[in-house]
Order: sequence, then structure tokens, then C-alpha cells
Amino acid sequence: MPESSASSTSSPEPLVRRSVQHGVATLTLDSPANRNALSSRLVAELSEGLADAAADDAVRAVVLTHTGSVFCAGADLNEATAGDPASGPRHLVQLMRAILELPKPVLARVDGHVRAGGLGLIGACDLAVAGPKATFAFTEVRLGLAPAVISLPLLPRLDPRAASAWYLTGSTFDAAEAARIGLITAAAEDVEAAAQEYVDGLRKGSPQGLAETKRLVTAEVLRTFDEACDAMVETSTRLFGSPEAQEGMRAFLERRAPAWASPQGQ
Repeated sequence: MPESSASSTSSPEPLVRRSVQHGVATLTLDSPANRNALSSRLVAELSEGLADAAADDAVRAVVLTHTGSVFCAGADLNEATAGDPASGPRHLVQLMRAILELPKPVLARVDGHVRAGGLGLIGACDLAVAGPKATFAFTEVRLGLAPAVISLPLLPRLDPRAASAWYLTGSTFDAAEAARIGLITAAAEDVEAAAQEYVDGLRKGSPQGLAETKRLVTAEVLRTFDEACDAMVETSTRLFGSPEAQEGMRAFLERRAPAWASPQGQ
């Protein structure tokens, strides 16, 4: 077979890389060209990796991390402006719930930028450690959207006043502030060492002990999912399909100000 034909039928490189070592499954978001955005393929691969970790008796904990300078940029706006507006929110809710319901602790190791839906992933994790390169922003408000579905795991855990400030302004904050408001567990200069310390502690827990203890600490968040999930998906779907959000997302992709933006000071 000619080389060109072979390459055309080869499988695409995975967007989520998986490894298991010493009882820890590491799932690495590896779509840096797309800023690790939550494309339908990345979400499907991450969901599959979580399911595999849940089924593997040798796995005691899961580490969720990333390549490149961005942990996760949130929704894939190219998909969001072209497809079913309900698809992205619905699949993100399913993914966050899979993290929460996984009978093994999930730790996010972050040393890059986190935006919008990426914050929902962190909120669903049991532990999260961020390094000096990490920055965070709820950018939805600047696109004509709202952080609706990601509020399911986040609002039960965040300081209410801080949530109002960062949700409404869409401004960027650092790892120290993320730790102060309850978004992450700890800010660390050496994020790998800090994450390893937590992982070493998790390895000392029994499978049953870890599963039942996680059930205790996620119960309130899961109650929020049960009570508000449908309403939040409906809100996200309505907003993603609205003319205002379509303009906001197109403006972002085209690197211009949206129609409603006014110059500073006016």
C-alpha cells in the first residue's frame, strides 16, 4: 500500500493520553492546538478514560492534568457556533457527574490557564493543585453566556461573595485567589511535588475507605445536580443558541470586540 494511503487511514492522535503507574491513572488533556477545549471528541475520550479507571481494580486514584500552557479553555466555540446548542452543556454535565461519581479520588494538577467550562472540571475533582503559571477566569459573561452548568459543582464549594465578583466581571485571577475562594485545594510553587504529596496520601487509603469517604464529601454537590441539572442545561442551551451569544462567540473567534462592547470609560 502506498505511504499516502496508509497515513490517510491511520488513527488520529488521542486528545486524552492515559497511563497507569503505581496505582494512579493519569489522564492528560493533550489538544494544545485547540487549547484543550471541550470538543465532543475530547469529552468522549476523557469520559472513556474515567470509565477505564473506575473499572481497573489496580487504580486507587486518578490525576487529571494537561500539556501546553492551557489546562482547558472551556467549550469548543467552533462546535458551539455550528452544532446543536444543547449538546455541549449536556455532555459537560455528564462528564462532571462522572468525575464526582467515580468511586476513586480525582486530583486536578494544573499549571496553565483555565477558562469557563475548564473550571467546571476542576470543581468536579475531589482535589486540585495549581502552580504559578495557572490563571482562572469565568469568561462566559463576556460572550453573552453564563456559567450555568459549571455552577452545579462550583457554587456549593465557592465563597459566595467571590463567586459573584468573578462570575460577573469575567476577570482573571491567580492560584492563590483560587485557593482562597475554594476553587482549588492548594496553590503551590512546585505543583508536581504538591500533587505528589496528595497522591501519596491517597495511596494509603483502602479502596472501600476512599470510595465511601468520597461519597460523603460529594453528597451535597450531587444533590445540587439532582435538583438543578435540567434547569442549568436548559439555561445553557438557551444562551448558546441566542443571537447575543452567537455574536459573542463569533467575535471571540474573529478576535474583535462584540457588538455590545463599548470603549473603556464610555
